[in-house]
Amino acid sequence: MENKTPTLIVLLGPTGVGKTALSLRLAERLNSPVISADSRQFYEALRIGVAAPAKEELERVRHYFVGNLQLTDYYSASRFETDVLHLLHQLFQTRDTVLMCGGSMLYLDAVCKGIDDIPAIDEQLRADLRALYEKEGVDPIRNQLKLLDPVFYKQVDLQNHKRVIHALEICLAAGKPYSSLRKNEVKQRPFKIVKIGLQRDRDELYGRINRRVDEMMAQGLLEEARAVYPFRRLNALNTVGYKELFKYFSGEWTLDFAVDKIKQHTRLYARKQMTWFKRDAEIRWFHPDEAEAILNAYISKNKYFVQ
Repeated sequence: MENKTPTLIVLLGPTGVGKTALSLRLAERLNSPVISADSRQFYEALRIGVAAPAKEELERVRHYFVGNLQLTDYYSASRFETDVLHLLHQLFQTRDTVLMCGGSMLYLDAVCKGIDDIPAIDEQLRADLRALYEKEGVDPIRNQLKLLDPVFYKQVDLQNHKRVIHALEICLAAGKPYSSLRKNEVKQRPFKIVKIGLQRDRDELYGRINRRVDEMMAQGLLEEARAVYPFRRLNALNTVGYKELFKYFSGEWTLDFAVDKIKQHTRLYARKQMTWFKRDAEIRWFHPDEAEAILNAYISKNKYFVQ
């Protein structure tokens, strides 16, 4: 391989925008595998509801981080950062360009910018706090967080019990306030990063999302959700498309209402993704129909977005 700085191309965008189809074309053009940065596609049991690449797509291009975890496995953005950097070191031995594709904001940032060094959480500690929350609610956890980290207590959304629990987990595991570990410093990488964002008009995107949910139901999402229902309390299944159907299984919602909620919550998630991505000035935005422009004008052997 020619001695030059390798490049990681990151293809990102909201759910339903059309990343998968373009990622295959990019990967083939670049002779690169695809590193998935969709945190729910990591789980082997989740296929239809997370729009994981189909069997023929996985055979067409080598993918990493698709179906590599079990629902009960603990995983985090910090571990993803470590695993991807290790993989990139290996891949860059034989190629100068690698493609990463996905929409999980924190996981993308973990690779591109780095994540604060947070201690691993002991599974027993996580289980104990989960049991406390299920028995007594979030108030005792809030109170402990206020005592151990009054700075972060004033910053966190106290209604978001997951973030409150996560912060307390870190305080207890590290033996110091979570806020003292949050430096938000961008880490230097030994490779260049090129970010390509895909976007559509809101009505166009929302229409695609609605149709995709209907297609997922036709493909067997209901049966897939029923199969994982016994694991519904796991964090991996706090996922749009599954948690709504769980309410149908428990008798709280009708099936039609649950499906409507999947569409609504997916649209809200897409909006949240775009809000996050739009803060990043390094992203160059395209409509997915501009695939040839991206392939031909912006990606070549020696030029990446060079003006």
